[in-house]
Amino acid sequence: MTAPNAPAPSRIAARPGQSRGRLVPEEESAFRSCFQRDRDRIIHSSAFRRLKHKTQVFVAHEGDYFRTRLSHSIEVAQVARTISGALELNAELTEAVALAHDLGHTPFGHTGEDALHRLMQPYGGFDHNAQAIRIVTALERHYAEFDGLNLSWETLEGLAKHNGPVTGDLPYALAHYDACHDLELHTHASAEAQVAALADDIAYNNHDLHDGLRAGLFTEDEVAGLPIVGPCYAEVDWLYPGLDAYRRRHEALRRVFGVMVGDVIETSRGVIAAADVPDANAVRHLGRPVIRFSPVLWQDLQGVRQFLFARMYRAPMVMVQRAQATEVVDELFPFYMAQPGLLPRRWQGDVQAATNTTELARLVSDYIAGMTDRFALAQHARHLGGRGGAGSWPEHMER
Repeated sequence: MTAPNAPAPSRIAARPGQSRGRLVPEEESAFRSCFQRDRDRIIHSSAFRRLKHKTQVFVAHEGDYFRTRLSHSIEVAQVARTISGALELNAELTEAVALAHDLGHTPFGHTGEDALHRLMQPYGGFDHNAQAIRIVTALERHYAEFDGLNLSWETLEGLAKHNGPVTGDLPYALAHYDACHDLELHTHASAEAQVAALADDIAYNNHDLHDGLRAGLFTEDEVAGLPIVGPCYAEVDWLYPGLDAYRRRHEALRRVFGVMVGDVIETSRGVIAAADVPDANAVRHLGRPVIRFSPVLWQDLQGVRQFLFARMYRAPMVMVQRAQATEVVDELFPFYMAQPGLLPRRWQGDVQAATNTTELARLVSDYIAGMTDRFALAQHARHLGGRGGAGSWPEHMER
């Protein structure tokens, strides 16, 4: 139900009553919109729970303070709801896309993805966005009437192209689904999915600064020299002289969050008004995104990203972890290809149904991609004598 004083939705907002529906038709809920049901199914999925132990930057077992894919996804959803609400878009669709956007990530973050993509080159490659579609349309198998989560078209579209149109050679996982349920990959996504994409940028830039400071990869003085960040530290120092270091950091970085969110809201309001499109579908065919940073803030953000790339993502301690993670994936993939009978029991039907090496490789890829950091380390230790890191996984427990 809509609150009595809630603003009317923007004319470009997605409307549940006009959804293009689900691949497998279902009776609609009497008390939840289709986008609410999508969000709830995502939250209750196995893949969402596994994000708790998947790397954001640091390997998940290195410390319980650092962000994981799960905490990151929750932060993205919070930012996305704020922006979506301010722009009078559909917050439920925005949240569904935000919560699901990282479901396809491998263990060990982008390092694991890079390794798996290289190993899968002879079999169609690997792409985490396409893998998210594969998870929610095929690999989650809990419902009696369909594989996957049977999400609405709008949520699937948002997952597939929240970063923009998908053209050229499609990842096989995305091409397979698009062939039976056209997601119009050549167009832009809804305004709600565009919000989720920029909320992702806002969340990771902010929390990577926080995690990098916590890990000692750079200092407060160094980040205070960055664009966007520096003025926020200066404001805190002016308002609260002598504030202790931890509170000073928090106050400064929450202002960085606010600057980025406020910029997207104000810039996007202007873009939407200037575009003067009549409805949600017209947003898809506009030829350019309607949710944006201002040019000035976007340029400043590049400076922050360059700093994080050099001082965090390529820091010596992180590079050591990256090398170890690459070794784990590099060795697990050929091991399971040679011995697919060691995949869990519930995977064996698919193993037996595989008619060629490519189909088997894609099953092995699905299995490894679904692993958490700790499970991948444990399986590597169990089968290949690696360090393990998280101890042995009980043999009776299936993945």
